[in-house]
Amino acid sequence: MYKPAGHNSLSPYLIVSDAKPVLDFIKAVFGDEPTLEHRDESGALRHVEFKIDDTVLMLGQAPGATSSAHIHVYVPDVDQSFELARAAGGKVVQEPTQKDDADRRCGITDPSGTTWWLATTQGFNNA
Repeated sequence: MYKPAGHNSLSPYLIVSDAKPVLDFIKAVFGDEPTLEHRDESGALRHVEFKIDDTVLMLGQAPGATSSAHIHVYVPDVDQSFELARAAGGKVVQEPTQKDDADRRCGITDPSGTTWWLATTQGFNNA
């Protein structure tokens, strides 16, 4: 087998200077606990994996790293997820908005600088 069971072929991998606030943000917004955690001998997080719906998200810690990544995630209720992200310390980029397509979406930046674009499709049949 060429990949671990349950992993998708392509996974976003965020490298941040302090993984703890991002770990807390992901738990608060998506309600997920890590499926894998590696810590160094001092106990600092080095590598964390989450399963968000059908995708594995990897998070690494490297002191001095900066993030300017953008991640798009479809969620069941964009308004609820937005409020959870804001309560978890996210900085608002865009309030939940319905534009000229089927998605109601918002943007919020976590403590590492990663911007999460959250969306819920409204009345669109994508079958």
